[in-house]
Amino acid sequence: MTADSAPERPLLLLVASGWQLFREYLLSSISTEYRVHMFHSTEPSWEQQYLDGWTVLPSTLDGPAMAEAALRLSGEQQVSGVLCWDESRILATSYVAQALGLPNGDPEVVWRLRDKAQTRAALDAAGVPQPRSFPVKTLDQALAAAERVGYPAVLKPRGLGASLGVVRVENAEELRERFAFTRDTPAPEPVVYASDHPVLVEECVVGDEVSVDSVVQDGKVTPLFVGRKVVGYPPYAEEVGHHVDAADPLLLDPDFQQALQDTHTALGFRDGWTHSEFMLTAAGPRLIEVNGRLGGDLIPFLGLLATGIDPGRAAAAAACGLTPNLQPTRQLVGGVRFFYVDEPDSVVESVGFDQARLPAGIVKAVAMATPGKSYSPPPEGTVWGRIALAVALSTEVADCTAALDAAEQALQVEARTS
Repeated sequence: MTADSAPERPLLLLVASGWQLFREYLLSSISTEYRVHMFHSTEPSWEQQYLDGWTVLPSTLDGPAMAEAALRLSGEQQVSGVLCWDESRILATSYVAQALGLPNGDPEVVWRLRDKAQTRAALDAAGVPQPRSFPVKTLDQALAAAERVGYPAVLKPRGLGASLGVVRVENAEELRERFAFTRDTPAPEPVVYASDHPVLVEECVVGDEVSVDSVVQDGKVTPLFVGRKVVGYPPYAEEVGHHVDAADPLLLDPDFQQALQDTHTALGFRDGWTHSEFMLTAAGPRLIEVNGRLGGDLIPFLGLLATGIDPGRAAAAAACGLTPNLQPTRQLVGGVRFFYVDEPDSVVESVGFDQARLPAGIVKAVAMATPGKSYSPPPEGTVWGRIALAVALSTEVADCTAALDAAEQALQVEARTS
């Protein structure tokens, strides 16, 4: 390297990539400031244009094995940071960061976030406000736990995300009917617990449901985007949309900021990116869960549109122990809405949007369904039942919602029941 040449960009190790529709914007942005080497279980496809290199491994769920591969890589070139935004792989990734001596390299802490029963126990010990919660294995245990938390109660899988398997029950009869739904909701990847109590029975707290994506450095939490969640298909908790307002008052609310900080302190999470979910009750915020990764459902993308803060670059900087640029450059409102078929087991022949009917506020309208494939609405369909999405950008929440309403009217679906 000559004295006049630019310094080499830091090398970031990325574990897996995720669904292109939901994660390409992150990888594209990161690759402009970092060299990216990816660990994957298959040969990269769309990702290759953004990569400096890649390693195909038998599994990206085996943390110790990935750590050995990372040490071999680090023997060839210096790795500055390790990043993963796949919930199923964040624990395995922490073993890699630990082996390389990089931020977010404590598997015990990351497992405390992955395992919601451990999350509850740590917060309870620290006195952080949250719903009462009991891990259970059997229906009889669930009935007993519900008597302790009171009805209505919430059944929740111990280690899933995206509200998969979450259902509200009003009484013991409904609990008996729906316990198997929660217990048997499949995980995208296997989750193994030291004790076999896969279901949480929790107190039902009510209010506005929000998420917050934050950067954490040396234990200090900086909230960046607040997502206001839109939930549908009761009594199930399907996330059918979100909106992010750059001027959301929670970003400046001292009580909310203190709850967020206390939560991370209690969990021992000191470096990286988190996606936390709260219920804003009449008695104050109640922590629902914390995920050690960027938010899903395009929430960070909405944050990028609304604030100008780049979540990919910020997460990469935090993973490398660098100071991220968290300065907003605009103040807008972004929203996303997901669409579903009306009837279970509907074979989608075609799906798309009438472009002439889409308002100017729609910045993305995408068909997600594969023609000829069967889809169902929640609860059977859940995240994989979505057939299309639309993203809107405006200066006001109401205008953003109106644009998404118009996109829904412009959606054209041909389907038949199988």
